[in-house]
Amino acid sequence: MSETGTGDEKEPTVAEADEPSQGPPVPDGESGKSGAGWKRWLKRIALASALILLLPTLAAATALRLNYTGDPADGTYTRNRDAIWLGHAWVDGRKTDKDVTALAERLKTTGIRDLYVHSGPLEHDGTLPKSSYPGARRLITTLHSAAPRIRVQAWLGDKLANETPDGLHLDRGATRDAVVRSTREILATGFDGVHFDLEPLHSGDQDYLTLLDSLRAVTRDRGVPLSVAAHQIDPLPALHWVAGALTGHPKWWSQEYFGQVARRVDQIAVMSYDTAMPLESLYGGYVAQQTSLALEVTPPSTDLLMGLPFFHENKLGHRAAAETVPAAVRGVRLGLSRTDADRANFGVALYVDFAATEADWTAYEKDWVR
Repeated sequence: MSETGTGDEKEPTVAEADEPSQGPPVPDGESGKSGAGWKRWLKRIALASALILLLPTLAAATALRLNYTGDPADGTYTRNRDAIWLGHAWVDGRKTDKDVTALAERLKTTGIRDLYVHSGPLEHDGTLPKSSYPGARRLITTLHSAAPRIRVQAWLGDKLANETPDGLHLDRGATRDAVVRSTREILATGFDGVHFDLEPLHSGDQDYLTLLDSLRAVTRDRGVPLSVAAHQIDPLPALHWVAGALTGHPKWWSQEYFGQVARRVDQIAVMSYDTAMPLESLYGGYVAQQTSLALEVTPPSTDLLMGLPFFHENKLGHRAAAETVPAAVRGVRLGLSRTDADRANFGVALYVDFAATEADWTAYEKDWVR
């Protein structure tokens, strides 16, 4: 009995099986052609399809691995413009003055200038209750005294209603106006700037650009920086469009859109983690590419920061053993070396304080601060 289980089929000759003009064997109504030939043809199609999918993946992996080779240029270390994202505990009363003093002491041996202190999230209508940041003024005062060179920025964000109906609607003018009012209110508390992280933010979103123009007017009036967290840039042309079409979640921004955002802000921090890379070398090569792509379109007057993974969870898009601080720092230095080694307004941003280990801090200080 053949593998098809019919028992009355004959195997075709080699010529019958391999003849291109014949196509796949078709069952004959009277005698029937062999199911084995049909199965062989399907296996060939499967193999060809696998190669079509595998070869570009292998090519991309090879390119990333090569991107991780070589030596970074001399002097590609901190410019003392680094930043760190801090959790909400710093403004809701959980952290004490002792904690703030310890933080200031730790920052002395780093290149960190900006603290993004989580002070939200925004409500879906763009408002921000003052009850969200009751300890902000005390934190700012204590840090200004203990570490005068440090800028304390209010980190605000919310889930956008781009992929689900629930969230903040940037397409509504009233919502954007409310975000601007919330920014004025929180800056009045004494923050040295404001840092926005709105996700998922699709490439080409013009409402976001409109919001940034309005926010820039507020921050310029107060003489403080407008800072944003940015999505990664397409590692392949139009990848954000392909991802959006296939999954409904266009993870990346086009390089052009990244530049449009960078020109509207004083500081832009790339969330260069959660890349799904399986190996340190591939992750480091990816970060090197992201650094180069971002440098190419970020104005020299805008601070460009590349994110470092100071967290260790394992999930679909993040493998802790691959996305390490040493790999990220080496990738940043390689990208900086190849694209604009002397860029002054450049740094790294550490995500996030409450998940960081001593090994993360040591690697950052050893490989980047030196």
